[in-house]
Amino acid sequence: MVKKILNRDVSNVAEEMLLGYLEAYHKYYKKVDGYNAFYYKGRRRNKVALVIGGGTGHEPMFPGFVGAGLADAAACGNVCASPNPQIVKEAGKAVDDGKGVLFVYGCYAGDNLNFDLGEEMLNKEGIKTAHVRVWDDLASAPKEKIEDRRGIAGDVFVIKVAGAVCDSGANLSEAVRITEKARDNTSSIGIAISPCTLPGNDGPNFELGSNEMEYGMGIHGEAGIERTKLAPAEEIVERMYSELKKEMGLKSGEEVAVLVNGLGSTPLLELNIVYYDLYKLMKKDGIKVYDADIKCYVTSQEMGGFSISFMRLDAELKKYYDAPCFSPYYARGNADVVLNSDMDADEELYASEDDDEDVKITRSKSGPLSELNSEDARNMLIYVADKVMKNKGYLTEIDSAIGDGDHGIGMYGGMKKAKKRLIHMKGEDDVYKLFEEAGTEMLNSMGGASGVIFGSLYLAGAKDMTPKHSISAEELAEMERKSLKAIQERGKAEVGDKTMVDALAPAVEALEENRAENLVDALKAAEEAAARGVEDTKKYVAKFGRAKSLHERAIGHQDAGATSVSLIFQGMREFVEDRMD
Repeated sequence: MVKKILNRDVSNVAEEMLLGYLEAYHKYYKKVDGYNAFYYKGRRRNKVALVIGGGTGHEPMFPGFVGAGLADAAACGNVCASPNPQIVKEAGKAVDDGKGVLFVYGCYAGDNLNFDLGEEMLNKEGIKTAHVRVWDDLASAPKEKIEDRRGIAGDVFVIKVAGAVCDSGANLSEAVRITEKARDNTSSIGIAISPCTLPGNDGPNFELGSNEMEYGMGIHGEAGIERTKLAPAEEIVERMYSELKKEMGLKSGEEVAVLVNGLGSTPLLELNIVYYDLYKLMKKDGIKVYDADIKCYVTSQEMGGFSISFMRLDAELKKYYDAPCFSPYYARGNADVVLNSDMDADEELYASEDDDEDVKITRSKSGPLSELNSEDARNMLIYVADKVMKNKGYLTEIDSAIGDGDHGIGMYGGMKKAKKRLIHMKGEDDVYKLFEEAGTEMLNSMGGASGVIFGSLYLAGAKDMTPKHSISAEELAEMERKSLKAIQERGKAEVGDKTMVDALAPAVEALEENRAENLVDALKAAEEAAARGVEDTKKYVAKFGRAKSLHERAIGHQDAGATSVSLIFQGMREFVEDRMD
């Protein structure tokens, strides 16, 4: 087992990390009350605001890139999971000066969903927004599908330019144009030689032999394009350089900024050797190094390996790249830095208390239930939450095979928050309100694509329904159909795409086909259909999420999201049938 310096409750890792950072550098930053977001106190005013963000676990990205001439604020998610829409909204709202808010973040399904929702919420309040998604990882998708590529260390170059152009007073459309230009002239590729272990997991999210490396590895442990034998540095670098040169069409005389980025545990001794080998190749080809950096900016905790990023420069991009900036982890030139060492009493920061709460599951009567009254529904949802939480390790194992291993942690955290809310809703008379509140807690705590999707599983179907003290199988089927429709409209997934829809769609159909039957039989049919859907995912190539870059290598593995859906329907059936484990 990998040794980590953490507290007992690992569900607070992201919050505790951010609070430590903000306490240490409180003269620069202020936390957004109630949210894992913060802003730079000395930011320039009356300009387009720049907000960045993403999952925790890649430090110093993203917190370390908020400051003078950089981002104005950051929205921080859980480990390897995007911030939820409310965090995104509050981060943007905190720094909006009426000129609009530009969001810059890595192109991942969860980030895209959550930042889009956050923007929609800001737009409803009259705040103009725009976004630029960074997709520099050339190994993650072919060039003709560039919008499917993920963002890795190229974030550094794009954020640097975006911060400078926003500080220059450019309007929102001009800030977008120049930031997109920086993005479109940036490419990266990485390799990993050892894995990382996410906080709360018992083991690493992938394994490599002592003489193996993963070529094209992402920053969440996503599989690369090839697993091969570890080679000397000069051979690895030559291949990576050739890929970058071909991808960008680099020619003699062109100028680039270069970043050799360590993924976490690879020492500077080795990273400097990488740059030396790279420089020799570039010099031979006549490609000019305008500026070079060798640092660990975009990490994956203790992962071993590195990435190489190029940004092609012209006079316009040089202007913004050279502009002064400062944060505790990234600086260029002499930026005007505003220091505020005074710390008001109300700025003292504490992690939220979120102790596990034991609660006795009760039912209105023994034996099968013919309908769900509000108190039975509340207890059923608590039972389902406990069931999913108990399967955290199982879900992690499934997700680690073709994803980044964080699904179990995310579901555990979301269900824990939902359970806590449900415990305090004793006496609520509206069944739909219980589902809605549980879904809202999941949406606002999980982050990532799972937060939006699984929050919608409860929330979307129950929202705007006429309050009811009890619901039948028919009404449950109607609610789940609404949820499925909302999930597909938001995520665009269909059956066969290797997502949770592969389990949810057949489960909903089974509920509808059996809605005239008793509640137990309807849920049995849904449970069986969901289980078949999980099994079917083993046959599919992933179309969404981090597994999509695996292509045929994802075949043979079941989808973690579909597995969670199956567990939820299993838990519902067990409670209603009075067969709880």
